[in-house]
Amino acid sequence: MTTKQNVVRTRFAPSPTGFLHLGGARTALFSWAFARHHGGTFILRIEDTDLERSTPEAVQAILDGMEWLGLTPDEGPFYQMQRMDRYREVIQRMLQEGTAYYCYCTPDEVEAMREKARAAGLKPRYDGTWRPEPGKTLPDIPAGRKPVVRFRNPQDGVTAWNDMVKGPIAIDNSELDDLIIARPDGTPTYNFCVVVDDWDMRITHVIRGDDHVNNTPRQINILRALGADLPVYGHVPMILGPDGEKLSKRHGAVSVMEYDKAGYLPEAMVNYLARLGWSHGNDEIFSREQLVEWFDTRNLSKSAAQWDPKKLNWVNAHYIKHSTDTDLAARVAHRVAELGGDPQATDLPAVMALLKDRAETLNELAEGALLFCAPFTPADPELLAEYVDEDARVLLADFAAQARELADWTAEAIDALIKSLLAKHGVKMPKLGIPLRLVVTGRRQTPSIGAVLAILGRERVLERLG
Repeated sequence: MTTKQNVVRTRFAPSPTGFLHLGGARTALFSWAFARHHGGTFILRIEDTDLERSTPEAVQAILDGMEWLGLTPDEGPFYQMQRMDRYREVIQRMLQEGTAYYCYCTPDEVEAMREKARAAGLKPRYDGTWRPEPGKTLPDIPAGRKPVVRFRNPQDGVTAWNDMVKGPIAIDNSELDDLIIARPDGTPTYNFCVVVDDWDMRITHVIRGDDHVNNTPRQINILRALGADLPVYGHVPMILGPDGEKLSKRHGAVSVMEYDKAGYLPEAMVNYLARLGWSHGNDEIFSREQLVEWFDTRNLSKSAAQWDPKKLNWVNAHYIKHSTDTDLAARVAHRVAELGGDPQATDLPAVMALLKDRAETLNELAEGALLFCAPFTPADPELLAEYVDEDARVLLADFAAQARELADWTAEAIDALIKSLLAKHGVKMPKLGIPLRLVVTGRRQTPSIGAVLAILGRERVLERLG
């Protein structure tokens, strides 16, 4: 974990107590982009000290989400549970140096202190009963009681930093009580582990959600007590739902892998997430390479971003439209199979070329492809009775006869044949188009009929026309 001085080192440090949600994914993206922009190092760290809630499945969900988004770490993943000896070593050092101390108060006693402070109109906090001070006599150690370890936070002055997003922030140290850094069983706490990890891994810049602002002065004070260099902090505002409320499962706070299942492209998700709280002029569509080139924390927004499903669909549709037909076919094939179609039964790249201009998701493409590679379902008899009358049968019979003789079975040749038949019989397109669609595809509406029939193939079309 060595690095040259002044080389940017960022980290993404999720807790594996659930999936990689959109807010976490955006934080990871910003940290990754900042490191890449500066030619630095991006580190993945799994903060798995919450033994009751951390699970291997949740860890894998985070790794899967990072891989799908293409946010490959340069170092890691590192796991806090594998670094327990290091944390305990630092705690012992702090106890010896007097920057930490044992506290034997029970949780009930601490709560009583807080209630007393509330009753006096003061901020509820631990009152420093076991904090060593010159000339102070500490209480007798209760028999059989295991202590916590508390950090001896400065009581005077302010802790200040120039936040990359929010600007200057200052917190009076008198507002901070002495943080517990180790539980009675010796397990170190979250805020302490974060500090030691950032110190050991030589993190230079911390980009994270603004729900961590209150943790920052505590972490700065511990770093100072250890004589460590301070990283530069940047706290990005949260993502709100379309209704302006905190993002919830109802409108998007689900695993990023759910968006994979729903048919979104990872490059579209990266583009959209980047614009949630960051901008480069008025650019809405940009490549991963452009994001890295342009990324600057000065362009991070100080206000909360709003999740907009319609905007995401627009971005995704753009990426689908500009993808190659072969690439889309490869991405859609397994989705077609899951829907009961046979992706090998048709020219899937040609199907993608036909469908991609109007599709918003890969799942829509897969559903559209079933027209060409799923078992044929005849049209509803009532629809056939309504549109396929005697005149229509004459038109269809003429179409079939001439279709057998077409030199080239292409969309252009089929369109030309249809046009000539309409002129010959003196009718408009719906008189032939709707019956032709119903009989050959089982549907009243399809993409361009010439292109559809060309992909279906002459043999299948003539077979269904009877």
